[in-house]
Amino acid sequence: MLLMTVALAVLIGVSLGLLGGGGSILAVPLLVYVAGLPAKEAIATSLLVVGVTSAVGVLPHARAHRVRWRTGLIFGLAGMTGAYAGGRLAGFVPAWVLLTGFALMMLATAIAMLRGRPGAEGRPVPHELPVFRVILDGIVVGLVTGLVGAGGGFLVVPALALLGGLPMPVAVGTSLVVIAMKSFAGLAGYLATVHLDWGLAVAVTAAAVVGSLLGGRLAGRLPADLLRRAFGWLVVVMGIFVLAQQLPPFAGLAVGALAGAGTVTMAVWGRRRRRHSGQQRLGHPVREHAGSGVER
Repeated sequence: MLLMTVALAVLIGVSLGLLGGGGSILAVPLLVYVAGLPAKEAIATSLLVVGVTSAVGVLPHARAHRVRWRTGLIFGLAGMTGAYAGGRLAGFVPAWVLLTGFALMMLATAIAMLRGRPGAEGRPVPHELPVFRVILDGIVVGLVTGLVGAGGGFLVVPALALLGGLPMPVAVGTSLVVIAMKSFAGLAGYLATVHLDWGLAVAVTAAAVVGSLLGGRLAGRLPADLLRRAFGWLVVVMGIFVLAQQLPPFAGLAVGALAGAGTVTMAVWGRRRRRHSGQQRLGHPVREHAGSGVER
């Protein structure tokens, strides 16, 4: 199982390198269901893996000037506070509750991926960073990360794009700084009550780092939108599986089916709404010139 775990860990890094997130979404199920780790140890190990991989992944973004350090450090410090608190709190929460929360976070992440990320393009960049909002959001996102080991890039990237007015490439680069900071803080919180298999953790981390370098090279060569949607559907399937595992067989099947149907419905509705809004925005100039013979 060790070789399979290490081989699959490459996908964790590829996800971070390609999409700026999704590492923990793959890491926790991999460590629980393939490596056979207990839930809390798997979450703690995933925080180490994602933290190191994100720290390595930020280097090419920094060289390309795609990191807004001030925004990232403010968000990251707030996230560290929440993540450490979440990691300590997790010691008092039953494992099945943590995995159920993780499964729900997977489905929420899948919806965000399938609907598409909100971008900052076309939005005015604020002259003053809303520091209070950034700190508040950082603490909340960090708390979720510390508790269930998820909620990294696909919560941080939209928050940076919307709150800081950052262009998407800069938001992705900056998010890796935030993810690394709060992952290490969450790990510190867990280490108070959880002991890691350091041999396995180092092997999985090394494989994920290799994957992140590979993902960084592929990022500009593959259609990002297609990759995001394909990964989103994979996360839907995995989220339903994890959720179903935490309940009795028949209840798990029923709840999994309802969760899957709800996820698909929300994702499709969100995409249609965004497409309709885009068509309306494109249609405004045409209606303004309706009397000039421009409309066809």
